[in-house]
Amino acid sequence: MSSARADKLKTLLDAWEPNSVATNPWLKRLGISSQDLQNYTTSRWLVSLGKGAFKRPMETVTWQGALHSLQTQLNLPVHVGALTALEMTGNRHYVRFAPGKAYLFSPLNVVLPLWFRNNWADQVRHVQTKLLPPDLGVTQLDTPQGFALKAASVERSALELLHLAPKEFDLVEASMLIESMTSIRPALMQELLEQCASIKVRRLFLYLAERANLPVVRHLDLARIDLGAGDRSLVPNGRYVAKYQLTLPRELVGHG
Repeated sequence: MSSARADKLKTLLDAWEPNSVATNPWLKRLGISSQDLQNYTTSRWLVSLGKGAFKRPMETVTWQGALHSLQTQLNLPVHVGALTALEMTGNRHYVRFAPGKAYLFSPLNVVLPLWFRNNWADQVRHVQTKLLPPDLGVTQLDTPQGFALKAASVERSALELLHLAPKEFDLVEASMLIESMTSIRPALMQELLEQCASIKVRRLFLYLAERANLPVVRHLDLARIDLGAGDRSLVPNGRYVAKYQLTLPRELVGHG
């Protein structure tokens, strides 16, 4: 290997976070050419993960490391959300009874690269939605692997969770998670509820928060939250909540 090519490789390896993916746009910004990539892969300094993506040999890249590259190298507006974001806070209340896929959220028009889908499709569930503005209530959380990932706050995660209920999350389980959210920030939740695109989610959160007597309820301005019109039946053979025009599991509704 020539001295110039060796220097390029050293620059690459110094800048490359362990256990993450190197993408073509990022490599080009480092001055790595297509010829360099061919030489590096032939020499087994790099291993291809598919078109436009590489990993170091002998490293195992998790979905967290791959997502970190999507966020920092490709600047894709995709974040960890719903129950997965809640679990990342380290609060045991948010650990689900049965493990499942990691939930990633993005706007409707965001498509994850083919190399990501081919390698981690069985581990993640990508939810494309216009439920909330892309950056509202999104923060950074650290993973056990050492990556700082963009992830939904507790407040946003609660609404994302309810967006997926009851099809992907049991409503009774969701209610138990909401009950534990005693530190919800009223100002952020107010803004999220006002800008939430789902009438079902707005009504459901308010009902479950009232049912759990969460402190946030006393600080919300309900007059500014549009609850729409008409009934919403979320389960068959449930019980009707007149205030919020919701039909919910009988376990969640009193007999009054």
